[in-house]
Amino acid sequence: MERIGVGVIGTGDISSIYLRNLNLFAGVRVVACAGRNRDAATRRAAQFGIEALDVDQLLKRDDIGIVVNLTPPASHADVTRDALSADKHVFSEKPLAVEAATGRALVAEARSRSLLLGCAPDTFLGAGGRLARGVIDAGEIGTVTSGVCMFLSSGMEHRHPNPEFFFKAGGGPVLDIGPYYLTTLVNLLGPVASVQAEASTGFRERLVTAAGPQQGRRILVETPTTIMALLKFRSGAVVNAMFSWDVRLHGRQLIEIHGNAGTMLVPDPDTYGGSVSIGIGGGAWDVRGSDTAPLGHPNWSPSGDPSQQFANYRGLGVAEMSSAILLGKPHRSSGVLASHVLDMMESILVAAGERRTVDIDSCPRRPEVLSEDDALELTKLKLRPSTMLAAHAGVDQPLN
Repeated sequence: MERIGVGVIGTGDISSIYLRNLNLFAGVRVVACAGRNRDAATRRAAQFGIEALDVDQLLKRDDIGIVVNLTPPASHADVTRDALSADKHVFSEKPLAVEAATGRALVAEARSRSLLLGCAPDTFLGAGGRLARGVIDAGEIGTVTSGVCMFLSSGMEHRHPNPEFFFKAGGGPVLDIGPYYLTTLVNLLGPVASVQAEASTGFRERLVTAAGPQQGRRILVETPTTIMALLKFRSGAVVNAMFSWDVRLHGRQLIEIHGNAGTMLVPDPDTYGGSVSIGIGGGAWDVRGSDTAPLGHPNWSPSGDPSQQFANYRGLGVAEMSSAILLGKPHRSSGVLASHVLDMMESILVAAGERRTVDIDSCPRRPEVLSEDDALELTKLKLRPSTMLAAHAGVDQPLN
């Protein structure tokens, strides 16, 4: 397969996993990176054997066809707009923008230029997401009537070295973690028609405990940190969703989907693998793993401990975009899908602030299913299962 040159803009914490993974996919070749901090970009470039450029230089390069936008959320729209204006396809980290109207404008701009616009999360394309979608589409749990979606944690100040932007306008758990959960729900159940919500702020200040330049600093919280929403899908299903950074400990399942014939427990939407559990009647759970499927094998550990591996294939959406460009394949992790999710998130926050039901006009189709063969085709070397742990040392290994 031909490979499209990729330029990465934004060299912060998330860039390392993208730069580590991207060259391991078919159809893409990382050329250069750029960012506001040229020293950080130079270090990243040296780490991964690519060029460090200024943003303007990167956008002018003829050998770069796809720009991967990894800047902070407040910068997503401006960087994406500049890249589209330079006639580059764009894949952005989530969210697509911090305002729904801006997201819709970006989708329209890409369409007017005959460019593809994609956006994270792409996790629903992993083996766990495909397995859950297959259960729904096969009607194994019948017609979906309801569900529960929960993301509960104690906050980003304990995990991220520079967490301040998470607690400012454009931040908060809905805009930060919501895309993973809401995209998964749309992939399984289709678009959302309306939302109701309530919100609160658990702490007015946050003490940063994560190692980094802000450790010990107190952050003033300017966005809700607990949001409870009721999502009404166009299919008729209703899902109760809660996103919170105010919970110290919990024992809740992340996503449960209830049909008139049974229940499905969905894998963590922040990863690409995991197991699906199906309960029919009063019998035992039927647990189905995805470790042996393409893009489901545990391949990465944040601590480097092989016993704590999980499936992390960030960059999959970029490869899927490249396949769409080169082979005329469907584009699944798309800006249209991300724009609808952004509509949902903004509507949740408006509904909570104004204490009313908010209707959602956008109505995209569910993404086309990624077949097992197509999933395998997106990897550079067609071997399975294997691991990418050695990629920490720069070893070029297959993804599966």
